[in-house]
Amino acid sequence: MSQDKILRDDVLAELDWEPRVNASHIGVSANAGVVTLTGHVENYTEKSAAEAATWRVKGVKGLAEEIIVRLPNSINRSDEDIAEAAVSRLSWDVSIPKNSVSVRVEKGWLTLTGEVQWHYQKQAAESDVSALWGVIGVSNETTVKSRINTTDISNSIRKALHRSWLFDADTITVKADGGQVKLGGTATSWHDKEVAESTAWLAKGATAVENNITVVF
Repeated sequence: MSQDKILRDDVLAELDWEPRVNASHIGVSANAGVVTLTGHVENYTEKSAAEAATWRVKGVKGLAEEIIVRLPNSINRSDEDIAEAAVSRLSWDVSIPKNSVSVRVEKGWLTLTGEVQWHYQKQAAESDVSALWGVIGVSNETTVKSRINTTDISNSIRKALHRSWLFDADTITVKADGGQVKLGGTATSWHDKEVAESTAWLAKGATAVENNITVVF
């Protein structure tokens, strides 16, 4: 059995394992480690879950995600309805500074703009609106506010990486120019690569993280 066939079967099994995904509506193909997802789902959350499940599979080197969000016939939400629901949802989230994130909706596609203090607040805003009925996609253009005294970002991130038991931090490089952080080097799994990026985002003063870590299986 070819490696691509094995990878395809593993991704299908992982999608079937993921309770948030109806795998019967998703097609999977693999070519040289690059996986393509096709088909349709009922909401944007399911689409995101399918993508995350695929990245969890060992051997996935790239992902082409062509899944379409096809709302059930019983769901009829106007852009105005979606925008009102999104604004309301954001206003209830205590982790997001009041009035820091704005919402725009066009044909079910929701765009977030504004400025927050931390990356986790940007993530929280996207998570809040992604699960709303009628949303077929989210563009998160929210920015993280630049902070002063960012010269020690690289050292702070390196120390944080070394505190983690998940991977060998010596294989990862960290460079920072102001709040712009670049990660390089190697990791043995996509999970470790994501952990490194999440760790970098926690650094005080980080406004952008470019994750160039290579996954070596």
